[in-house]
Amino acid sequence: MNEFKANNKIKVLIVDDEKNLGIGIKRLLEKEGYEVQLAVNGTEGIQLGTNEEFDLAIIDLKMPDIDGIIVLEKILKKYPNTICFIATAFASYETAIESTKKGAYGYILKPFLPDELLYQLKKGYEKRFLLMEAERWEKEREERLLEIAFEKTRVLTIINSITDGVLVVNKIGEVVLFNPAALKYLEIEELKIGDQIIEKLHPQISDLIDKLLNNDSFVTKTYSAQVELKPGYDFFIEATSSGVFHPDGSLAGVVVVLKDITNLKKLEFLKSQFVSMVSHELKAPISAVYGYLKLFNDNSVAVSDEQKKNFINRSQLRLDGLIKMVNDLLDISRMEMKSIKREISDIDLRDVINNIIELFQADLKRKNITVDFNSIPDSPFIKADFEEMNRLFTNLISNAIKYNRHNGCITVIINSTEVYLVVEIKDSGIGLKPEEKKKLFHEFFRAKNEFTKDISGTGLGLSIVKRIVDSYSGRIEVGSEFNKGTTFKVYLPFLYKEIQK
Repeated sequence: MNEFKANNKIKVLIVDDEKNLGIGIKRLLEKEGYEVQLAVNGTEGIQLGTNEEFDLAIIDLKMPDIDGIIVLEKILKKYPNTICFIATAFASYETAIESTKKGAYGYILKPFLPDELLYQLKKGYEKRFLLMEAERWEKEREERLLEIAFEKTRVLTIINSITDGVLVVNKIGEVVLFNPAALKYLEIEELKIGDQIIEKLHPQISDLIDKLLNNDSFVTKTYSAQVELKPGYDFFIEATSSGVFHPDGSLAGVVVVLKDITNLKKLEFLKSQFVSMVSHELKAPISAVYGYLKLFNDNSVAVSDEQKKNFINRSQLRLDGLIKMVNDLLDISRMEMKSIKREISDIDLRDVINNIIELFQADLKRKNITVDFNSIPDSPFIKADFEEMNRLFTNLISNAIKYNRHNGCITVIINSTEVYLVVEIKDSGIGLKPEEKKKLFHEFFRAKNEFTKDISGTGLGLSIVKRIVDSYSGRIEVGSEFNKGTTFKVYLPFLYKEIQK
């Protein structure tokens, strides 16, 4: 810990209304050599956090007097270089997005292990160290901006280690300083000091620089823009430009900071998709069930016992679909927040798959689909969580039935390599078009063609499958031909080692 702050202890502020928890964290950190102060509510946290500057702050999200986001804002307004973590047991996409926008460095889920907390604080202090070094460098060098490029031994080490992209140009648009992250974000393969760069940049970024270079007056305003560099929410950055001035107030150049906000934009996009799903997937079945109930209560409408039974069956089918979608969303949320608790044991996948096939016997008979299940002799066990394996292969086999043809077939084969247990699930169904295959594991994606219009689903099942496979350091391969069928191959390592993050 003291490798970054050899002369003084790292100062940490804990703001949490759970007093016993706060005391426990305080003791843990003091034992590790930190200097810790504890605030038992938001009001006291603001007072302590704004009276003196702390290196790190751990702030509870929900407190009875003041919300943790407000405490975060107050502290960062006074001391913007304090590295703040939001701690909560009630995580959501909305709070994660809001706390990140307000300046939180990290999001700590309760309950947490001591090693997890210490690791987060170490990474936070590394960020704090870089910020303080960069600030000190900026103050020392503001009068000699053009000399920065030649001081490689100390300055470039700091700049190159910053994960955000940094680009500095002088008043005539020549490159003065850049780091590797800037080249990556700007997708520029080669750049030299003194090159003219403005014309090579994305138009939105060029515009940010031009707004400052084309103004001769002392302009202290900062401009920023969110730029989509790759379509489909694959790569988003936030570009912020600020003027760098000589002591007399004249403009020396412009610094542009590029921050990767792809994950944040994806979260916003998922939220937007969820709202759309609510309006489409939830409203329609709820309205249908509500309509059936109104018919039951309308004495002016004669409903026979057979019709009532039909309405009840339809309502049950609608509600079953809603329950499945809610459960899928909860699964994805728990995976995203890494709050799933696994019970690892030796699993024989033959038993898992046999049970799933038995569960779907009624669906198989209704479509007259045959299942051919083959496994290597004495199929080796794998270490995994039973519920996750059951959920994984239930989704795949369910899809092989739903998207299959009447009188079709399904082949399930268990095989192995030296490292992996390999499960292959092949169907004779409708298959996928090439453009559909690319989006197969995206949340809410469902193939739409003449064969799928009457097939229900949430578009979340394969996303859950991919997340489960990835969490075991495995992989999944898909082969498909439209109107001929689809094959999934799941590779699961025999030995699962949980990685603490």
